[in-house]
Amino acid sequence: MSGLHARGRVPAHARTAPADPPQPPQPPQPPRSTRSPGPPQPQGRREKADLATEITASLVVFLVALPLCIGVAVASGVPAELGIISGVIGGLVVGAARGSTLQVSGPAAGLAALVAETVLEYGVAMLGVIVLGSGILQIVLGLVRLGRIFQAISLAVVQGMLAGIGLPLMFSQLYPMSDSKAPGTPVENMAGLPGLIADTLANPDALVAAGLGAATVALSFLWKNVPGPVKKVPAALVAVGIGIAVASLPGVDVKTLQVGNLLASVDVPGGREFAGLADVGIITAILTFTVIASAESLFTAAAVDRMHSGPRTRYNPELIAQGAGNTVAGLLGALPITAVVARSSANVQAGAKTRLSRTLHGLWLLAFALLLPQVLALIPISVLAGVLVHSGWKLFAPAEFPKMWRQDRGEFAVMTLTTLVIVATALLEGVLFGLAAGIVLVALRMSRTVIKQHLEEDTAKVVMAGNATFLRLPQVIEALEAADEAGRPRIRLDLTGVTHLDHACRSQVEEFVAQQRGLGVRVELLMPSVAAEPASVGQALPSGAALPRRPVAPPAPAPDQGPGSSAEWFYLDTRPMPSEYASR
Repeated sequence: MSGLHARGRVPAHARTAPADPPQPPQPPQPPRSTRSPGPPQPQGRREKADLATEITASLVVFLVALPLCIGVAVASGVPAELGIISGVIGGLVVGAARGSTLQVSGPAAGLAALVAETVLEYGVAMLGVIVLGSGILQIVLGLVRLGRIFQAISLAVVQGMLAGIGLPLMFSQLYPMSDSKAPGTPVENMAGLPGLIADTLANPDALVAAGLGAATVALSFLWKNVPGPVKKVPAALVAVGIGIAVASLPGVDVKTLQVGNLLASVDVPGGREFAGLADVGIITAILTFTVIASAESLFTAAAVDRMHSGPRTRYNPELIAQGAGNTVAGLLGALPITAVVARSSANVQAGAKTRLSRTLHGLWLLAFALLLPQVLALIPISVLAGVLVHSGWKLFAPAEFPKMWRQDRGEFAVMTLTTLVIVATALLEGVLFGLAAGIVLVALRMSRTVIKQHLEEDTAKVVMAGNATFLRLPQVIEALEAADEAGRPRIRLDLTGVTHLDHACRSQVEEFVAQQRGLGVRVELLMPSVAAEPASVGQALPSGAALPRRPVAPPAPAPDQGPGSSAEWFYLDTRPMPSEYASR
């Protein structure tokens, strides 16, 4: 009976664990220190703030934010004043709220293309309702503690989304960089580049504007290599200064910013605009703004947390703060607000330690727009477009594609497809497609099943291991049919190596076993539950206990005791596998 084992009830004395021997009394231990040495806890350590440093940092952030606020507004197809209003709200409302300490919010280049499409379709008046709805939805998500759900998105989808935002942004801003108007969709903008180049070369004024834009892009890339303290001045601000100087030269005729009254640009949504909420397209726009703005803000928070050792971002309060900012922005008819990496990194590098610096930068924006609006009218539009071309390039991040290819080609495919679908269709469709592609990739990788077959004189053996799910059902059916067609009087199905057997595969195996047994074929079925029994056979596992990965042989019966009437017999072949099968 060496090839047979019995499984049944085990006597009580065999199942009872021996009692632990009495332990000697332990000597009293010295009290432990409550101070934990080593690196700071995840919440980060609070560093002493210096008022002068906070004010200096706020001025640096203000200088970075000013051209970005105006440039994003121009790229979004709305008056420049709305960009400044959103920047002010990002400082005074979001900046004063709890959540993140050093992250700075305002109108973001990542949403410029989406806002431009929305304004083109529904008008500037409906923008406030959409932003207001997004803000309220963000507050609700934060209150129900769903802030961290955005961290459960595949990195490939996130990078593909950013690339899909940055690439159209670059191509759309090449047109105002030459004082021209973009044709429309990203594909149309790309197709119109040859005509843009020809028109620019034929027009001297457009050529000057394009030169200013190209100089701005070059300066944005090279400014970090400038030696000395001069490089602490933001490159965008230097480019704006050069652009104003060139535009003021005699004989130079380039388009400059058209600036109106800041307070007069406020457009509070009315009943007519709120009636538009009955439109499915408006609801879709609200959901799109919510997802993209929330994801961008929380991903930025994770990036900013890696830049400093201060308090970490609390995601749910930060999402509520972003929602509060967008709610106010929507009520004023301004642009949507997200966290922005460029301003946040400038804030950290300037030595800020508290929320004071980011709050004050909003105050400086408000004072500048109210007291010196005539200065804004001197800024060439091509310079602002150059700033956004550089921002689009950083969002596109082409170096991430070969890096992802080297790390994971499946994720590279998800990343590339997400980018292409966003460029070809729209942002929401591309993100949803990327999420679906990521889920399919994970499902395929989690459903890896290894199936090996071997024929002996009287037995057809099928050994399965891995995760057997419905995605691998054709492979399972093919192996079972091959065992049937072998014509052996006995079939052995060994599923003890299967870590997960879903309902579809289990049903297929059980139906096959029942069918073969009905035809008189002896079928030996070893299911994963047999292999995963505890050492004391017959003893139930405690709730939540983990099952052993390897088969555990049942204990041999005592010499004076045979298997009881409840024993279950099954065949265990102790012979080694043939060499040609083991090498497969």
